[in-house]
Amino acid sequence: MRLSGPDNEPLGIVSLADALRMAGELDVDLVEIAATANPPVCRLMDYGKFKYQEQKRAAEAKAKQTVIDIKEVKFRPGTDDGDYNIKMRNIRRFLADGDKCKITLRFRGREITHQEIGMALLQRIRDELADSIVVEQFPKLEGRQMVMMIAPGRKKPAAPKAASESAQAAQSES
Repeated sequence: MRLSGPDNEPLGIVSLADALRMAGELDVDLVEIAATANPPVCRLMDYGKFKYQEQKRAAEAKAKQTVIDIKEVKFRPGTDDGDYNIKMRNIRRFLADGDKCKITLRFRGREITHQEIGMALLQRIRDELADSIVVEQFPKLEGRQMVMMIAPGRKKPAAPKAASESAQAAQSES
């Protein structure tokens, strides 16, 4: 088998008995890395320490990841301005936190016959937030409710640079 040492230095091709003897002398484990290779590749390493380090790396990666929640805000076709403003403030806060928003517009009774009122409300929401959102799912009627999914918009750092470069170019022409 092809053998690598504890510091991943190549030790050449050795027999299984020699590899086991070396592992015993160095007080490490003989770990098979690539069984399908010809000859098989093995490494002398402290397997317990290796597993521990892998576990630490996985925990660190998990700690760094951000979880995106889906927050739901419910409207009705007759939602008045005061309630509308509070719900919009909540939507802006959710988007600022990096969460997605599911905007649900529920129709009750005969309100379902006036879907254009609901569509106008969702359009108003979309227009007010246009600069800071990406619409993931456009308004869609599902039974007695209309649903729209929005996500925080992507920051565009390239646009301000282009504007400043064009301003500098205009100054240099003068």
